[in-house]
Amino acid sequence: MASLDRVKVLVLGDSGVGKSSLVHLLCQNQVLGNPSWTVGCSVDVRVHDYKEGTPEEKTYYIELWDVGGSVGSASSVKSTRAVFYNSVNGIIFVHDLTNKKSSQNLRRWSLEALNRDLVPTGVLVTNGDYDREQFADNQIPLLVIGTKLDQIHETKRHEVLTRTAFLAEDFNPEEINLDCTNPRYLAAGSSNAVKLSRFFDKVIEKRYFLREGNQIPGFPDRKRFGAGTLKSLHYD
Repeated sequence: MASLDRVKVLVLGDSGVGKSSLVHLLCQNQVLGNPSWTVGCSVDVRVHDYKEGTPEEKTYYIELWDVGGSVGSASSVKSTRAVFYNSVNGIIFVHDLTNKKSSQNLRRWSLEALNRDLVPTGVLVTNGDYDREQFADNQIPLLVIGTKLDQIHETKRHEVLTRTAFLAEDFNPEEINLDCTNPRYLAAGSSNAVKLSRFFDKVIEKRYFLREGNQIPGFPDRKRFGAGTLKSLHYD
């Protein structure tokens, strides 16, 4: 298993939206009992069968990089985070469906991660909008996941789920809404599981079967990380 090919997927979103719980659910298929704040970056690994059930089926490691911090951080913190954005093959944006601000801040996270500048700028949003043209040729597969769906009343779900329409317009990502404390939302054969598998297949295709578009533009591949920046890396 140690010789499996692998891809790198960032998991981005505001602090407290449930990124660590989500990553644990995706990788361990278990609910995280006592989540803690992520400092720097925590990495966990999911085993994924590419094109499962077809003659092309092959097993890969999916490295999920849970990046801590918030978009309101100082520029020095953003610059430190930038090292995690190197050689990325896919991005999962996570927001809390009960927290409107965390949904709106996905704009800022998309700009910070996909910005072609080596150092993300401090001013990311102007008048509630941003320049979509600079990301028109983005080739990085994206997935948007909304957490805490169980806390949204049925009558308000349509209103809440339209908050991330701007990402659908700009990047056309897959979207999943779930409760990280309930594994049934990702049960085999469910629509969410199908979307997740399709996203990971796309990430693998971009990395191993297409010549271009497998890394974030403007972020050269660096081999080193600052001491203490990676909290964990699990290959079980």
